Amino acid sequence: MIVEARDGCRLSTRIEGPDHAPALVLAHGLGMDMTLWDEVLPLLPGDIRVLRYDLRGHGGSDAPDAPYTMGQMVSDAEAVIEAHGLTDTVFAGLSLGGMVAQGLAIKRLDLVRGLVLSNTAAKIGTPKIWEERIAVIRRSGLAAQSEAVLDRWLGRDARHGAVAARARRVLGAMSVEGYIGGCAAVSGTDFWTPTSGLRLPVLGLAGSEDRSVPADLARETVDLIPGARFEIIRRAGHLPPVERPGDWADHVTRFLRATGHAGAAQAAP
Repeated sequence: MIVEARDGCRLSTRIEGPDHAPALVLAHGLGMDMTLWDEVLPLLPGDIRVLRYDLRGHGGSDAPDAPYTMGQMVSDAEAVIEAHGLTDTVFAGLSLGGMVAQGLAIKRLDLVRGLVLSNTAAKIGTPKIWEERIAVIRRSGLAAQSEAVLDRWLGRDARHGAVAARARRVLGAMSVEGYIGGCAAVSGTDFWTPTSGLRLPVLGLAGSEDRSVPADLARETVDLIPGARFEIIRRAGHLPPVERPGDWADHVTRFLRATGHAGAAQAAP
């Protein structure tokens, strides 16, 4: 289903699962698309709906001219959720998607009752770092940066082989405007103060080998929110849903059940 954002940007979405069931929304990170979640979907509880979408500039969504703002990204999330008639969702975001999750919860608690903040932080990098990265991509193209990006993303077990090849394909298909637009949105975001005011169930996840958003940085963000849980996924980098899908899905499933968003596990016969 294509959803039109408030500024006319068309967003590619997909929803699966029983009608009227509690919903889990999945938002991927910079340079990725909704296929990030392919391997975790069969491992999640069967009694929830799962809505995933491509962020603006990514996958099957439009790629308007850069820069993008976090305000636009959050507005996109609102439009996607509302177009599918959902409320009280659990919103799971990875990296850039995790920043969108924080912004959405800050703005629209009617749409969000819980968060999964995966491999993300309230602030990632500095404007100077992002400006330099954007300048290099403008000058040399995204392909020139792809191997450096994969080095930051992937843990040792995934750096070579099928996971790396898949990440390389998705990144290679990215619109330069979309990638730069996402960089600009991250660069302009600092949620340290507003995220500290959140009061809702939160699960934080990090990869022990993540060099893009190190586990200590992810933990600092999760620790801002009273009562939030934090888990490290061992031998995973920045993309646990493809590097360690079983571990990622297991943590999220336990969180959904603990918060009453999914039914209790079936008893063994």
